[in-house]
Amino acid sequence: MRKSSTIKIGEVLQKLRKSNGYTQEKMAEEIEVSTRYIGDIEQDRAKPSYEVLIKICNLYNTSLDQIFSKYLNIKENKILEYGLCGYENLNKEDKMTIEYLINYFNKEK
Repeated sequence: MRKSSTIKIGEVLQKLRKSNGYTQEKMAEEIEVSTRYIGDIEQDRAKPSYEVLIKICNLYNTSLDQIFSKYLNIKENKILEYGLCGYENLNKEDKMTIEYLINYFNKEK
C-alpha cells in the first residue's frame, strides 16, 4: 500500500462530481463549503475532512471504499464506474434503455 502522504483523491472526486452533473459551485453549496475549497480538493492542494467526505458520499450515493479504491487492499477492488454515476438522476425512459442494453449484451455472451 502507498504511504498516506501520497494519497490523492482529487481526480476521483472531480470525475464523480462531473458524472453526477454538478458544477463546483453547486457541489460547494450542497455540502456547505466554499467553491475554492472544492477546487483545492480536486487539485489535491487540500485534503477534505471526514465530515466533508461523508457529505460527498451522501450527495453522490457512493462509499468511501469507492473513492479510495486504488489505495485499499481489498480482494474485490471496487473501482467506481464513473459512466454509471448519476444513473439515479436519469428519467425513467433513459433508465429503461440502459437496462435493456445491459440485458441485451448479457444475453449475447
